[in-house]
Amino acid sequence: MKTITSSQNTYIKQLVQLKDKSRERKKLGQFLIEGVREISLAIKGGYDLETVLFYPELFSEEKRNDFINQEINIIEISKEVYQKLAYRDTTEGILAVAKTKPNSLDNLKLERKNPLILVAEAPEKPGNIGAILRTADAAHVDAVIIANPKTDLYNPNIIRSSVGCVFTNQIAVGSTSEIINFLNQNSISIYCAALQASVNYHTQDFTTSTAIVVGTEATGLSEEWLENSAQNIIIPMQGEIDSMNVSVAAGILIFEAKRQRNFK
Repeated sequence: MKTITSSQNTYIKQLVQLKDKSRERKKLGQFLIEGVREISLAIKGGYDLETVLFYPELFSEEKRNDFINQEINIIEISKEVYQKLAYRDTTEGILAVAKTKPNSLDNLKLERKNPLILVAEAPEKPGNIGAILRTADAAHVDAVIIANPKTDLYNPNIIRSSVGCVFTNQIAVGSTSEIINFLNQNSISIYCAALQASVNYHTQDFTTSTAIVVGTEATGLSEEWLENSAQNIIIPMQGEIDSMNVSVAAGILIFEAKRQRNFK
């Protein structure tokens, strides 16, 4: 087993770039995962781990052997190296390097006859994306699709805020046009959360093949979505503001669809 004690090690410098730079993640097709729960969910989600790094004072070798049963590269690291790589102040002392997935529309497998899909257009804040993925996991939707993404899915902030649900959901990314074509080709009705020409969300039938589409709080959905919407829907609001956090809105809409489907 290899040991690395210096944060100036070439490989460690590469991992820091992997943690901090989207272009490095895209170029290498790799990303960094931190924490037992997140790594466990990545393994369960079918992600290939290339390397596991552990700091023995926080994560013992015995614990590591119980946790990792794959034949992969194992590296013991020092406190200095761990602090350089760790994104959170309090984690369990284990990190992993994993291979990214393509996350293309072509790879989506819609096994149910009436899939329920959550689409988010151009979400910018990793925290919102993470919260949307947590909602999608809780509702066990068939897929989450990100239109015109502003950041890559393997941003450490998304992994952290999603508490690993980036690994538990079936996710695809694409342009708005590509996604609309995909939904139309698969006979999936589009319901857009929008103020214009909208009806109360609970008046619609979400038991058939359904895509619920949400946009950003600042600009809402693009015109292309509105032009292709089967029906725009709105959450009635009784306060002074006319919008709410996108992840909260997505949760309300998705769980209404699940209620109509008897949570199946």
